[in-house]
Amino acid sequence: MTIDLSAEYLGLELGHPLVASASPCTGQPDVLRRLEACGAGAAVLPSLFEEQVMREDKKHPQADDLVGFPYMKDYNGGPENYVDLVKQARKAVSMPIIASLNGTTPSGCVEQARRIFDAGADALELNLHFVPVDPSISGQHVEAQYLDVVAAVSQRIQIPLVAKIGPYFSSLPYFARQVVEAGANGLVLFNRFMEPEIDLESQTIKSHLQLSHSAEARLSLRWLGILRDQLTCCSLASSGGIHEGGDALKAMAAGADVVMVTSTLLKHGAEYLKTLNAEMVEWLSHHDYTSIRQIIGSMSRERCSTPAVFERANYAQTLSSYLDDGVCSN
Repeated sequence: MTIDLSAEYLGLELGHPLVASASPCTGQPDVLRRLEACGAGAAVLPSLFEEQVMREDKKHPQADDLVGFPYMKDYNGGPENYVDLVKQARKAVSMPIIASLNGTTPSGCVEQARRIFDAGADALELNLHFVPVDPSISGQHVEAQYLDVVAAVSQRIQIPLVAKIGPYFSSLPYFARQVVEAGANGLVLFNRFMEPEIDLESQTIKSHLQLSHSAEARLSLRWLGILRDQLTCCSLASSGGIHEGGDALKAMAAGADVVMVTSTLLKHGAEYLKTLNAEMVEWLSHHDYTSIRQIIGSMSRERCSTPAVFERANYAQTLSSYLDDGVCSN
């Protein structure tokens, strides 16, 4: 039996639900071709950071305040070459190409977003990543700043806009709805923040990339399940912890339209997409599905038999089950 693995994301038709998320490998046209050949439904180009855009604009009021920010030209080509990267990627493959901007202010994102649109990107992912360190800045102020960026960018482009957000909001459903109302056509759950590491011997702060593991997907599973039936007008993507076909299917059962993969590609290479797709097909076929779209949202909060597990009940149930396993019996 043939299983239909086609998916829809941001109004775009994808041949497969696995999307190669932003990473160093998605910035190379030859790698994009391999990813498409191995079963990627779309690809997100490496993120361009607003600090890079500000640094290029000598008249920007914050251009001189970026001494400690890396140039990252080898990672994404820098602002002057990012438009060419979009054009090259668009010519290299037929799957949708999603550009990515990482920023927190309209001045750092709007004009570059327009240039990306003009270059032919199929969609734009706005990677919202702000670390508040000033105790006088409230959570409301941070959220309002995010919404200003989404609204400003959405007004400057005529392609779908998806916001990649973090989980750390006091009322994520409320904020997610506001992001959509501000102009986002979809949400990626979640932004994976890179935390600093301390080297005790050298007394220095170091940056170290720790690849994800499958258990990390549980955070997005909860919120995909909660948001799926509340935000029916927008696309949802799962990001973080997808390492097996079963991980992808769980995310889609919770409510994801597509699944982002990064760490597993960095670890195993483009060919591993064939394994993930094959694992999904095997499970779907064994359980008499004819299309992967049938599983989307089947285990969302409103559709599952025990919706309380998405709330506080899951905390108590998890602790109880641990005791039931006899952990304290010795």
